[in-house]
Amino acid sequence: VVVVVVAIMLSVLSRRGVVGCCRAAVSGRFLASVPKIEADKEALELSVDQDGFATILLNKGDTFNTFSDQVIARYVEVLNELESIPDVRGVFVKSTGKFFCAGGNLNWMRKSGSLTMEENIADALHLSHMLAQFDEIPYPTIGFVQGPAFGGGVGIISCCDMAVAVKRAFFTLSEVKLGLIPATISPFVVAKIGSHQSRRFMLTAESINSETALRIGLVNEVVDDVAGLLEWEDKLKKQLMLVGPQACVNTKTLIGDVANCPINSELMQHTAEVLANQRRSDEGRAGLAAFFNREPAPWNKS
Repeated sequence: VVVVVVAIMLSVLSRRGVVGCCRAAVSGRFLASVPKIEADKEALELSVDQDGFATILLNKGDTFNTFSDQVIARYVEVLNELESIPDVRGVFVKSTGKFFCAGGNLNWMRKSGSLTMEENIADALHLSHMLAQFDEIPYPTIGFVQGPAFGGGVGIISCCDMAVAVKRAFFTLSEVKLGLIPATISPFVVAKIGSHQSRRFMLTAESINSETALRIGLVNEVVDDVAGLLEWEDKLKKQLMLVGPQACVNTKTLIGDVANCPINSELMQHTAEVLANQRRSDEGRAGLAAFFNREPAPWNKS
């Protein structure tokens, strides 16, 4: 089990450009270690619009969109379903209710105190694997944060490529207040806001207001209200319709490949090869031809 934990963490760090790791080996080992859990079908909804933009909707606002083992199982179902959908242009992550996500469900958290060591590790791995799968969505992911986020909710936001929040939203890494630690979300949060800010907000568990979240990089934009979130959704959708779909996917992979890597001959060789491949691709050739002919690119339907 310890080997599995290390493998998953290395996979996440590899995605963020810190170390190299074979991702394929991680998934098989992990899946063999987690028992089958019945998913809460009402917890999340997945939809795709006519332009290819998917929406993952956290749909249990009455319980503050909190995590439980059954909710995490539903996340995995939705992420697996998303992988099977062709021609996705982007993924929007939203919530119903007053909270974006209030962290762990109280009953789930209470149950963890009575689990054995092995059961606790398996339970934590279930969340770790889901977050890693979320982080590795190949398409642009944008979180629209309409309310407060605690613990795992901050983890989900950290896995998004971009996030827009309303002014009244706040963010709390509250685990140490409960005598716990933000272990499973830590690779994603530290990758998002850095170790310097993580040392402050993970150790003090103080609330992060929207302006501070913007300053430290947890969110990219702050708006007055939900209407502002809808405006940004429309703006980002229009912007993403202008970019080559495969170029966007490959660029997201590239960012993970080069982040925090030393600039050396191996890295330069890698970036040269991925550029050459994209130039020679059908999409690359079509995009350049449209540019020189002063025509819209074939994927630009606006």
